[in-house]
Amino acid sequence: MGAFFLELQARITIDMLRPWPGARVLDVGGGHGQLTGALLEAGHGVTVYGSSEKACGEELSKLVECAAAAFQSGDLLRAPWEGGAFDIVVSYRLLPHVTQWRALVAELCRLARRAVVVDYPTRRSLNALASFFFPLKKQVEGDTRPFTVFGEREIEEAFASQGFTVTARRAEFFLPMALHRALRLAGLSRVLESAARALGLTRALGSPVILRAERREA
Repeated sequence: MGAFFLELQARITIDMLRPWPGARVLDVGGGHGQLTGALLEAGHGVTVYGSSEKACGEELSKLVECAAAAFQSGDLLRAPWEGGAFDIVVSYRLLPHVTQWRALVAELCRLARRAVVVDYPTRRSLNALASFFFPLKKQVEGDTRPFTVFGEREIEEAFASQGFTVTARRAEFFLPMALHRALRLAGLSRVLESAARALGLTRALGSPVILRAERREA
């Protein structure tokens, strides 16, 4: 199931970065290296910024050791680089788990010269019932944590306040990820999600959403 999720995430991400071939990309919070390989294969330069040295996972460590990618750690809300140091900044599975999420958006925008790409759970999906189903999610996933579910307008306003405009939005799944993990049948999950996508359910009610926001021209 994990591979199914990561393949789709990587495919959408690479598609969203097509306007900037060979971009210098900063992945904030991506210490497990889920996107690093796909970004490198697409021709981008990749730096991963984690909260600590321990955040650098095994797969990423291998890429760092052979100098294919770079890793640095520190305060995620106060990165050590100057403003606009990277063409693109991406950050997945982080926004809903940060209390000061608006401060995180501001920092991502400060670092990005061209665009920011993030993912988040949206209220216009079955995640609207997240608090009700959280005990079941915890039972299925074990190490899950409470997370914030966002309204589309508050996300757009947070980026707008930093001079960024939302230019692309893609929902990943119609059914909750906890359900797919409980099924443990990647083939069935692919069939269910393909059907939901064909029927337009994913576009209308899917979550999490991958969003691209671009810096407005001065």
